[in-house]
Amino acid sequence: MNFTAFIENIFRKYVPSPFTIAVLLTLLTILLAFISIPEHDADGFIQVLRFWEAGVWNNSLLVFGYQMMLILVLGHILVLSKPMSRLISLLVERVKDTGSAVVLVSISTMLVSFFNWGLGLIFGAIIARKVGEYAQKENIPINYPLVGAAGYVGLMIWHGGLSGSAPLKVAEEGHLKDIMSGAEPELLNQLPTQIGTYETIFSWWNLMLFGVLLMVIPIVLKYLAIKTKPKKTYLKTYKLGTTEKLKGNGADQLEFSPWVALLFGIIILLAFIARYWQSLSQFNITPNMLNFFMLGLGILLHGNFHSFLKALNEAIKDTSGILIQFPLYFGIMGLMSESGMITQISDFFVSVANDLTLPVLTFVSGGLVNIFVPSGGGQWAVQGPVVLESALKLGVPLPKAIMALAYGDQITNMLQPFWALPLLAITKLKAKEILPYTLILMLVGSVVYLTGLLLL
Repeated sequence: MNFTAFIENIFRKYVPSPFTIAVLLTLLTILLAFISIPEHDADGFIQVLRFWEAGVWNNSLLVFGYQMMLILVLGHILVLSKPMSRLISLLVERVKDTGSAVVLVSISTMLVSFFNWGLGLIFGAIIARKVGEYAQKENIPINYPLVGAAGYVGLMIWHGGLSGSAPLKVAEEGHLKDIMSGAEPELLNQLPTQIGTYETIFSWWNLMLFGVLLMVIPIVLKYLAIKTKPKKTYLKTYKLGTTEKLKGNGADQLEFSPWVALLFGIIILLAFIARYWQSLSQFNITPNMLNFFMLGLGILLHGNFHSFLKALNEAIKDTSGILIQFPLYFGIMGLMSESGMITQISDFFVSVANDLTLPVLTFVSGGLVNIFVPSGGGQWAVQGPVVLESALKLGVPLPKAIMALAYGDQITNMLQPFWALPLLAITKLKAKEILPYTLILMLVGSVVYLTGLLLL
């Protein structure tokens, strides 16, 4: 396929590593922030550096970053359990060629990612890796980078799912007025106390768009599989779960005891039900709720603390790139926020919008900002007030405006390789190998979302 080969050649030659991209974006944002502020002298430059430093160590963003790291790590731990290992092994045995591989990987990854983005990201990475290993074992030639891209598609639907940052935050009582605290009293009076997830995540139109993507993306991937050449893979076996014999002496036996793990796992889940039952019954889900549930479920699925902690060590190892890059993107967010850049971007779209086009332009601005700041929760904290105020002034339903931002934020993950770091570590692929395909998927997904925002 000439178009795919052309894009692949460009990325292979000119796209640097994700960490280098983060550094280059930091330097570019520092320059743009300096241009945006009134003082174009040494004092102004020092002020810009202070904006950046404050963003790097922003306490609320560091808390958010820790929540997101836990979602990723706990999701990884779940995938490394024996039950998940058996499930993945059963799935990969259905692979016959690249076409069947990308359909299997993309559909299963999107379904899991709708439940939890961290779990979906790691599940997609591991099932893509296992497909590669199976193809190698059975001497099946496949396009492994395309399979890796299929394992990343969960990041283009996650923000409309159960772990979506913006819809989860607005479901918290009082959050809307807190984030709009500086707005005019007239606007504050128009705000509801909360917007439940039944109006956003579980709305019929959001579920319908997810259903459309669940059909369209595998079709596009299968078409790409037909138009691209398969290659043999050379991978070592990526081990899931614990295969070693459980042992231990004295107090060490507690670490290997299934009964202690069972007791503690049940206690966590009972506490989860006691604490969050009312929220669950109202379809209101929060990051802490998801993490607490995955912690208890992870311990139960592993069956003992030794297996759980071994999986924890493996999961943390594959998040090292994210850990060091998070503060860099927080610094970028601080620069864009304090210098007024992010408001200028959003205000530009609002100034040319009406009630019909505002969701579309919010989608575009959300996608643009996500390239600089790949953090759904952090992006909502900065862009949320502008989106809400614009929607109130133009008479756009708040759930639609919120989800427009969420759709824009998630779709450009197919272009921004930040969240692909764990997948790249597990699959042993490079960003430049999967980006030519994810770019095509981004264009297809954008058409689906924009059509939905205009028609639904």
